[in-house]
Amino acid sequence: MEKKVNNPRKQDDYKDEVLSLRRVTKVTKGGRTLHFSAFVAVGDGKGKVGIGSGKSSEVVEAIKKARMQAVKNIKKIDMVDNRTISHDVIGTAGASKVLLKSAKAGTGIIAGGPVRTVLELAGLKDVVSKSLGSNTKINTAKATMKALTSQRSAETIAKLRGKTVEEILG
Repeated sequence: MEKKVNNPRKQDDYKDEVLSLRRVTKVTKGGRTLHFSAFVAVGDGKGKVGIGSGKSSEVVEAIKKARMQAVKNIKKIDMVDNRTISHDVIGTAGASKVLLKSAKAGTGIIAGGPVRTVLELAGLKDVVSKSLGSNTKINTAKATMKALTSQRSAETIAKLRGKTVEEILG
């Protein structure tokens, strides 16, 4: 007779990508202490994406903590035709600004660095972006997340206004 073992740490189906890994040194009277800081993005490729950061004295532990934080911070993204965003939007974090524009089918993701990573993990396929202001990886990723979460679908806007989707789009 087989015995089923319940794994308390259920494995999730999220893909992850390390956006930033930094070595941080704290100088004290006794010398230098070395720590690592990791910044990770996770997503399922079907409209869910999250970012998180973690610190530890070991690289693997820092990445693990960052991944756990990112899974806790997962947000659902509204997508049009499972490929693009519903409208143009700007997200800001610190001095970073990210402009996201919807694009025609077949355009692909035209973005660089952490913006591309976050969009790919979210499952978006046709988006054009422009990074404005500061280009730090962490703030750019946060600005991308803000832009994606501030999206509102036509259904949501129609519901808020008490109209039908056809009245909004027409």
